[in-house]
Amino acid sequence: MESTAKFFIALTALCLGFSSAGLPMNMEQFIRTVEQIEGSNPSLTALSVVRSLLQVGGYDNPFFKHFLEASSVRSEHKPTIPDPEYSKFIRLAVHHKVTDQGREEGVVLCGDGTTVALGPVLLGIEAGLSAGTGNPPKGLCILTLARTLGLSFLHYHNSSLSQSLGPDGCWDNVTTPKNFTLSGAPSLATDALINGGMDGMLLGVHLSSLPSHSLRLSAVLKGYYRQGLEGPDAPPLLISAFRRDNFGQLVNISLLEEEVLSSLAVHRKLHEEVDPRTPVVLEDVVKTGVQEFIRRYIECPAIIPRCQWGARPYHGTPVQLKLPLSFVYIHHTLSPRQPCHSFQKCATNMRAMQRFHQDDRGWDDIGYSFVVGSDGYLYEGRGWQRRGAHTRGQNSRGYGISFIGDYNDMLPSLHSLRLVRERMATCGVGGGWLVSNFSWHGHRQLVNTKCPGEALYAEIQGWKGFQLRNSSDGGASQL
Repeated sequence: MESTAKFFIALTALCLGFSSAGLPMNMEQFIRTVEQIEGSNPSLTALSVVRSLLQVGGYDNPFFKHFLEASSVRSEHKPTIPDPEYSKFIRLAVHHKVTDQGREEGVVLCGDGTTVALGPVLLGIEAGLSAGTGNPPKGLCILTLARTLGLSFLHYHNSSLSQSLGPDGCWDNVTTPKNFTLSGAPSLATDALINGGMDGMLLGVHLSSLPSHSLRLSAVLKGYYRQGLEGPDAPPLLISAFRRDNFGQLVNISLLEEEVLSSLAVHRKLHEEVDPRTPVVLEDVVKTGVQEFIRRYIECPAIIPRCQWGARPYHGTPVQLKLPLSFVYIHHTLSPRQPCHSFQKCATNMRAMQRFHQDDRGWDDIGYSFVVGSDGYLYEGRGWQRRGAHTRGQNSRGYGISFIGDYNDMLPSLHSLRLVRERMATCGVGGGWLVSNFSWHGHRQLVNTKCPGEALYAEIQGWKGFQLRNSSDGGASQL
């Protein structure tokens, strides 16, 4: 016991001095590190491994202990990590902070192209494993997400920040990521913290229903953070690509408001803080914040930003759109002909399309506003604000959305169709980018082309808001 304790002290000292010049900051590397710990400590349970990782990451403050220590006695056994470089990596990967330079630490790049903070993921896993089979984890939402949201809502209310949630950011390299830089002024609930919080809550609920004695943490993480979908119409499995779908099934606005208010009450009590706001004002702040959270992270689809798929710079000066727009034009890429089912393949397709549009066609950028993969994500092209080059004569009037693949004889995955028909549509209206009664068009209705393919064109004719004729024809008809 004494030698193990000495090793743990040395491990912590090594971690404190670690810089970003070590191992790649991705989920694959974190799982390999966990596997090394498990291989060197075969008698330790998954719960013991998780607790040790959280302790190295600094998650042993009174707030977390209030929920976690009450559930069971914390193990005094600490795993040994024979490789010093791995021990340094753990500290940087788990301990969350935002630096003065706008870099976010304690986050890793996942195989699906999204970035998550590991702390909330591990907190959710510990709560689920500690609960006992069949028991609901105590304080799960508060541990993983609600407290972070609540503090961010209050901070935004008392500051001059432009937003209470986010932002996302960019890695210096998606192959060997080392540094993650935020794309704007950080709230206390960055995208990575919110992704990690949703993942932690989903995994916590799942693990509380399973016997924990035979579980391995590495296996849990491998199953959840897999790098591609299993076929074109994979159901909403418990995997990271479906975190928004699954989390939306787990919570609702009233439940989340209640959990956020409870988390703030516990936080004030433990830190002996007195909030000058009246309960009515506090509830209003939380209600407004939760509504924005639901809109951005549940109703809106997850969109892989340009920096993540490796976009080239825009040529020239972008033309800003006059919002909101009235139309969405549906395309298919035709080439590549096959759908992409992983971030790696979809990102490769995006780079190829941009090269073709810029180098062969002489356009300023990839033409589409957004592109739809079959991996569970949309990919940012020119985005919500910039005029695209997708539908001749109509680029200032609507957005061009293209599905990767050839859809003459088959349809995109059901999940991909829902991402556009339901989530992108709701998000566009809620964000002020689309009018509430916007219309869908197939590319072929406005240009002499077979795009978006026979099967896909037949599909979108059944969408609410599909327009049979262009409004400029003098008399639009919608379904």
